[in-house]
Amino acid sequence: MGHCALPALEAFTTNRPDRMRTIRVARHSSAVIVVLVSLFGWNAFAQGVPSTAAALGTPQVVRAGHNTVTPAAGAVRLASPISIDGKLDEEVWRTAPAATDFRQSQPDEGKPATQRTEVRFAYDDEAIYIGARMFDTMGAKGVHTRLLRRDAMTENDSDILLLTFDSYHDHVSTYNFWVNPSGSKRDGTGDPTWDPVWETSTRIDSLGWTAELRIPLNQLNFSRAIDQTWGLQIIRFEHRLNERSHFAWWPNNESGGPQRYAHLDGIRITERPRGFEVLPYIVARARYVRPSDPGNPFTKNNDKDYRVGGDLKYRLTSNLTLNATFNPDFGQVEVDPAVVNLSAFETFFPERRPFFIEGANAFSFGNFNCFFCSNVSNLQMFYTRRIGRSPQLFPAGTYVDMPENATILGAGKITGRTSNNYRIGVLDAVTRNEKANVISIDDSGQHEFTSVAEPLTNYFVARPRKEFRGGQYWVGGITTSVDRFTDDSLAKFRLPRSARELGLDWYAATKDRGYTFMGQYALSDVNGSATSIDRLQRSSARYFQRPDRQSGSNGLFSDAYDPAATGLSGYGGYARVAKESGTWLWETMVNYRSPGFEVNDISFNTRSDYVWMNANFARSITKPGAIFRNYFAVASFQQQYNYDGDRTDREYALGLFTQLINFWGFSAFVIRTPDYLDDAGTRGGPVIRRLGYRFHSVQVSTDARKAISLSTSPSYTASDGGPDSYRVNLSLTYKPTSQVQLSLGPSFSKSASLAQFVTSGADSTAKDFFGRRYIFAQIEQRSLSMSTRANITFTPRLTLEAFAQPLIASGDYRRFREFAGPRQAAFRDFRPGTELTSTGVNGTRSYTVDVDGSGPAQPISFFDPNFNFRSLRGNAVLRWEYLPGSTLFFVWQQSRTDTDPIGDFRLSRDRSALFSAHPDNIFLVKATYWVAF
Repeated sequence: MGHCALPALEAFTTNRPDRMRTIRVARHSSAVIVVLVSLFGWNAFAQGVPSTAAALGTPQVVRAGHNTVTPAAGAVRLASPISIDGKLDEEVWRTAPAATDFRQSQPDEGKPATQRTEVRFAYDDEAIYIGARMFDTMGAKGVHTRLLRRDAMTENDSDILLLTFDSYHDHVSTYNFWVNPSGSKRDGTGDPTWDPVWETSTRIDSLGWTAELRIPLNQLNFSRAIDQTWGLQIIRFEHRLNERSHFAWWPNNESGGPQRYAHLDGIRITERPRGFEVLPYIVARARYVRPSDPGNPFTKNNDKDYRVGGDLKYRLTSNLTLNATFNPDFGQVEVDPAVVNLSAFETFFPERRPFFIEGANAFSFGNFNCFFCSNVSNLQMFYTRRIGRSPQLFPAGTYVDMPENATILGAGKITGRTSNNYRIGVLDAVTRNEKANVISIDDSGQHEFTSVAEPLTNYFVARPRKEFRGGQYWVGGITTSVDRFTDDSLAKFRLPRSARELGLDWYAATKDRGYTFMGQYALSDVNGSATSIDRLQRSSARYFQRPDRQSGSNGLFSDAYDPAATGLSGYGGYARVAKESGTWLWETMVNYRSPGFEVNDISFNTRSDYVWMNANFARSITKPGAIFRNYFAVASFQQQYNYDGDRTDREYALGLFTQLINFWGFSAFVIRTPDYLDDAGTRGGPVIRRLGYRFHSVQVSTDARKAISLSTSPSYTASDGGPDSYRVNLSLTYKPTSQVQLSLGPSFSKSASLAQFVTSGADSTAKDFFGRRYIFAQIEQRSLSMSTRANITFTPRLTLEAFAQPLIASGDYRRFREFAGPRQAAFRDFRPGTELTSTGVNGTRSYTVDVDGSGPAQPISFFDPNFNFRSLRGNAVLRWEYLPGSTLFFVWQQSRTDTDPIGDFRLSRDRSALFSAHPDNIFLVKATYWVAF
């Protein structure tokens, strides 16, 4: 839609009583792409940038426009070498035809660009060369630029030239190269962490600025044809005018993408480049971590280690690449943020390890699009952080020395495209049999032994996809497998022996991409011992043991609790039909997971057993008016049922998302949720009813191009039964010089729930709840955090980044209670002193619930759940690309944590406790050296 091939999603979060909610909003107007780029990475922007160009003009100039004829730029073969110095003084830059006559998508859609641009192309047997002249009517004074680290460039920062090649000319795959007047670089293939080895040089002069680029052919994939035709898009962004102009253009309210790119002709490749790259590395690490138990013989105050290994990349053909690794370094340069999770569901963290990030789009499955939706997840089939995960087995003992993660013995993958136009990704990885050292002390003495912490495991993924009619239709598949090899009794008891997945996905669109139909369908099958499958049946993803569950059968797909079962199977799917072009838009979709769907051995799935449906109707205006440059208004409805037919969600929403005439952003939306049933609130017990609420959110942001920019997105939740919740935040970005950027992001939230799960216990008198008593409490949570970043760019190859996030969170549990009955929203509070008693020993408080004293009801005891959690996580990374493709990292990470069993929030006390906590420090040096043959 507009200048996004697929709607980018802006995420907002709020606290629903039973789980965290994420709200996704598609931004369709080109005028808000600057927000999308900064939030979601450049590919959603670059892969779908407007790209229809018009016919050729004179032999020396390529003119573009919105025309039915696809234009073509011409590349010429070099007769003499080029020096990449940005001067453009070689003869070829005077004689090669120039691509020019750009048209605006912002701020004046469809009008000719106010600043002239000329881009020329040349090539030889090894590389393609680009010479670009960006004229400016104010000369050098009109050029805005900043020094930026690699892959950090956005339209908020500087003037930009962006080149996008569809080198395979399949109207799907793209390579993107950004450059600004300071020579800063950005690149990607749908994956912004892709870092090919290429050169650029820029200059600022009295006419504006120039850029010269050399991109080796062995860094690109293309067909085997001798005479090449590539898709081409060129975008120029003029920072002082906030003007984005395109060589290939179409209206903002039309769908586009690589299928509407211009053509780059004239390249003849008679000899295939066979790139062979080796990247050896060495990592040295020193850990200074205070032991949690000074008496633990396995821990010490400091620990030093090193690792040596290497990565290999070999171009099998011009369009297939083999990546392999030996003794890989999968350490993270950036730390995960601290979170407080009171739900029964796992927290998702993004992948940060370089080997898995590079080429990740080749394995992507489960595309999910919506104009507006919340509390829903895509059909993910591959989550790379499962490979090399933290050990899942915890041997019993007095002292246990657990490995940090499962060591990856080796991993390899093949990505690219076959000669018959299949996109493929194949990956295999093997993790070592990890053992924990255990010391057990009992009456007979001290015993030392080892126990399996994670068995030897093989992970396999294959992902093919084939496009038809230039990407107008495509169909793909995915298959995955996980196999564990062990004779260990604990491993067999807890972990499945094998897991298999099989998926199919598709996309179809009308010729103009105005109407689309997309979806996926997947099967899962897990096998293992009865105890390992029983653990999956009882997990928070499905709660098969729920006593009021109307069980189905365990035929082809699992839908009934069976403690003796040795397998679990299920299915999942997603389908969407939408009108994505024009002023008026609509979509409808369904998303479902059968109760037995289970993919967590190699993917990420927190919930199964649901059918979710959504419909949206929207109006998108992209032409500037008196108040708005553009706006997107949407009315939304969604609801969800489990396979028993219980309605577990229903929402009505209205939203308005705009960019104001002064380039500020303003958004507001409201969601109304009536009472709903919660099939996970008792964590395996009967269904309960939750009261409805209204969620309100507003977002305001200033012009991000300025030296100081602000944004805030406060929200307020009005619960039908009270109490209410709110969140306030502020994001401040300050650019004091062209080399320094500072950001500060304070956030405070106060959330409350009438019924936060505490514990449960057997009680024969709790007949309405099938002989088990479920204890809840009213809770008030407060959270204060401050995300801070400092980026200093000394040169485009030498940068320093620092990040710190202090977090203080408290949870005050009050009025212990239980639901009056299943499927009811009313409560019964336990009477203090009679039904609820408390005791304290050595500063530790515990509670006991006994509803009839000396009667037959069994007492249920639990520790005080109040908490006060303080955390400080941060790191500093100095990155130096001392040679092309070769990098040196100096990393410092520090973390502090402190907890107390108190529920109140007092800033002065908690801040003092946080900074008084003992720091754990990690120092790391990593060096890589790139060698190409």
